[in-house]
Amino acid sequence: MTEKSFPSPYALEPAECGEGWKDLYAYNLVFQENRREVEESKFWFCDSQHWPTVTKPFETIGFEFAVSCLGQYNSRHLLIPPANGIEFRIHNGYVFMSPVGVAPDEIAARVPQFMQRAGHYFQNWDTLLERWKGKIHSTIEELNALSFEALPDAVDIDDVLSGKGTGPNDDLMNTFDKLISLAYRAWQYHFEFLNLGYVAYLDFFTYCTEVFPGIPDQAVAKMVQGVDMELFRPDDELKKLAKLAIELDLTGHFGNTADPGATLAAIGAATGGSAWLAAWEEAKDPWFNFTVGNGFYAHDKYWMDYLELPLGYIGDYISRLEVGENIDRPVAELIVERDRITEEYSELLSPEQLEAFQGKLGLARQVYPYVENHNFYIEHWTMGVFWRKARQLSNMLHEQGFWANPNDMFYLRRDEVREALFDYVTGWAVGAPAIGPDYWPAEIARRAVIIDALSQQRPQPALNTPPAVITEPFTLMLWGITSDQIANWLGDSDAPEGEFRGMAASSGIAEGPARVISSSDQLSEVQVGDILVAPVTAPSWGPIFGKIRATVTDIGGMMSHAAIVCREYGMPAVTGTGTASAEITTGQWLRVDGNTGRVTIIDAPVVAEPALASSHA
Repeated sequence: MTEKSFPSPYALEPAECGEGWKDLYAYNLVFQENRREVEESKFWFCDSQHWPTVTKPFETIGFEFAVSCLGQYNSRHLLIPPANGIEFRIHNGYVFMSPVGVAPDEIAARVPQFMQRAGHYFQNWDTLLERWKGKIHSTIEELNALSFEALPDAVDIDDVLSGKGTGPNDDLMNTFDKLISLAYRAWQYHFEFLNLGYVAYLDFFTYCTEVFPGIPDQAVAKMVQGVDMELFRPDDELKKLAKLAIELDLTGHFGNTADPGATLAAIGAATGGSAWLAAWEEAKDPWFNFTVGNGFYAHDKYWMDYLELPLGYIGDYISRLEVGENIDRPVAELIVERDRITEEYSELLSPEQLEAFQGKLGLARQVYPYVENHNFYIEHWTMGVFWRKARQLSNMLHEQGFWANPNDMFYLRRDEVREALFDYVTGWAVGAPAIGPDYWPAEIARRAVIIDALSQQRPQPALNTPPAVITEPFTLMLWGITSDQIANWLGDSDAPEGEFRGMAASSGIAEGPARVISSSDQLSEVQVGDILVAPVTAPSWGPIFGKIRATVTDIGGMMSHAAIVCREYGMPAVTGTGTASAEITTGQWLRVDGNTGRVTIIDAPVVAEPALASSHA
């Protein structure tokens, strides 16, 4: 590794008009001046995979809860031998992380404890996972039951005569506290199984590299591909609805899906429309609890709230079906490829090695689906309900004059929201105006200027001096932050001009025009045959994967969402390029080599269909 360093967070100034940004966040989320020596001794990377845009103050709940609970399971529940949690900070509005390792002399003592705890889950996986789903459903039901209503002019007479002793103000404060605590509970559930899924895959991966020296990473990944995953269910439901619309001769009603009410009304009035609407309603709950974002931002659009999104995808699927396209994932082909690679490598092993290999592979295949499925249950479904309730609260306080716009609450930290709520109930209780309407509008306007300014400046990919070699397994596997990647960021790559290097995340080679997407709002711009180039993709972008030839992202490892989804769709992917989305422009002709991890801007538009690799990789 080079001795070059990334900038210190203490040396980076915010964008113009972004001064004062630290005041927007809690003290423990920003780099404090009196901790400079400690903070500069650590290597921090920007987690643009999960938080690609500036985070508003209330939205920090996403990474605070997620990363806190991740560490909780690594360090306290499972005692994973080589890995504790991850420290996190905000700098200029973006989320940075620094993995916390385990001291080498402490690793051995954690092994037997980890084996006992993890072993119990692996031995009872299906039973415990079914119980987990029950816990998630219960949490979602509790969230759905919450409601934020304006306080009445007087306490209900029945509450007075029954001697209840408390008023709706008490209920309102408790409801807010419950909203926050349920979100925290859900994030603990999120990691109950997730880290075990990574561990099982990592154990299989490590064993393969020991018994098959030089085995490509993709060969290992392919041995667990082609399994049924619930994360693909929302997209599969749209495909079923598109096929049903053709079968019922309803295709003419999908010309104006931007108006969901009119579209659904026209379908309902048509012959066979009631049957289609019944299938539509059945698919909606729960599968339309799906966001085109990632679930960490209040502005993420969920299909359930924006029905024009699923209707538009269905209309697109109908158009593709009518010209004879196959819109289904190539699951059968993936399974054939998976079994071929597995058999070829199995033949190289001794009987003793084969037994160990089959045991580790069986466990990896069993737990692998959770690595993606949890995403639907937590980031999509649970957080969709959470943000819906939070927006209801924000709108209620907006109607009470606390801020100018219905969603302005998200410029407040959650502790400030509780203060504003108490201000509201106090004014109600004493019969005098609350203070918030005279304070928050101007303060929110000030904060909005800062957030907008920070959003105009891309974050540094990392901060401070990187380690000589990246060894932390989750950093490598999930984020794709390797020593080579860091060299690319620092400008030490030997890649020629016009070439980008990243992780060979999904095999195959494809060429086509670049389509640079920085926001899910641009997904409608994607055309058949495009090469998708984005800072990061979301699982819910599945409906466009049947159009594109390949995917290129700035961040992500072999177990990132982009890598897994592309492998399941059988298309080439290069992840973790660092800067591709900033340096490539829409329309440039690209060659994406998912076997070597190289993306090249080329002059001649020679089209090549994406293909599965022919051997081992």
